[in-house]
Formats: sequence, C-alpha cells, structure tokens
Amino acid sequence: MKRILIADDHDAVRSGLRAILEQRPDWSIVAEAADGRAALQAALRERPDVAILDLFMPGITGLEVTKQIKKNLRETGVLIFTVQDSEVLAQEALRSGARAVLVKSDASKLLLAAVRALVDRKPFPGGRVCLKSEGKPEYEGKPYVRLSTRETLIVKLAAEGFTSKEICAFLSSNLKTTETHRSSAMLKLGVHSVAGLVRYAVRANLIDP
Repeated sequence: MKRILIADDHDAVRSGLRAILEQRPDWSIVAEAADGRAALQAALRERPDVAILDLFMPGITGLEVTKQIKKNLRETGVLIFTVQDSEVLAQEALRSGARAVLVKSDASKLLLAAVRALVDRKPFPGGRVCLKSEGKPEYEGKPYVRLSTRETLIVKLAAEGFTSKEICAFLSSNLKTTETHRSSAMLKLGVHSVAGLVRYAVRANLIDP
C-alpha cells in the first residue's frame, strides 16, 4: 500500500484529488493539510511515499515544504501542484527537490500517471514538467536573469497587487527582508516600478495578462 499526503488550502481541491487517487485500491491517503506548516508536520509524522503540495499555501510555501521534505525524508517523492503554468516557478520547484510539477487544469488527465511515476521512481514525461522553451526574453532592455525562489515569489505577489505587509504575512517574513528581496529583484531586472514588475511577471507567465 502506497501512502500519499495531500496539501492544498482549498477543501474542494483536496476532495477532488482524493476522489481521483482513490481510484487506485493500492494507494492510501494518509493525511491532508490546508497550510504549509501542517503539511510539513504531517509529512514528518506519516512519512508518505508521495507528497502532493500546492505551490502557494498559507504559512510556508510548497517550495519551502519541499526543501524540508527532501532534507528529512529522502524516500518521499514530491509532486508540486499549481494553478500557474509558469516555467520559472516549475524550474524553481524542481531545483527545490520536487520530482514532478503538475498544472491543476491537467489533474483529471495526468494526476494518476504522475503519482504512479513517483511511486515507481520513474521520470514523469507528461504534464508541464517538460515545459516548452520559447527562448530567453528580455525585460526592460536587460537580458534574462535568474531570480531566487524568494525573489520570484515576491515579484509574483507584488505584480498581483499584494502590499509589502501582505507579502510578509503570506511568506512569514519580516518587512525589511521582504523589501530587500524585492529591491534585489528589481535591480536584477532593471525595473523601477510596480508596472515594470507586472510586465516581467506577465512575460515570465507568473501571472495572467
């Protein structure tokens, strides 16, 4: 019996995932969590074979949970589940230790295959892990630069209209640290306003245009 953890802050999403996964009698949902801290605690307690983590959860993000799982539970395969079809975030997720990234709109078609690949310790060839390459765009006249995970998250949230204080609450960070990351991202990108961050976020598929 393979053991699975589901973590998403929406009850309906967790119910939908459970309904799909319970099609397999040899898989068991051993825990559910509605925020990042609860997800990490459940993972450490239950030691699941597979952890399905929403990318953006209250408390700590799916990326941070992934890093902790890979540090403490090397046998647990992590599937990042996200509404964002973003190459930037997907690559950050894989660098953080996730073995697969699945866009939520693909769940009904590909979730079983993705989890089966993790259970069998095989590569997952479908979904949006192998994202299409459209070349490296330019932003504000500067060549493409790689932002850190935290910088990417802060740019995304800022582009969506969150204030610095709201971003602090979402990321469990202090104001000074958040503003430092934001300033660093803007410096790397060569932008000087929220409008510039929005343009970058749209072109990098962090937010919808």
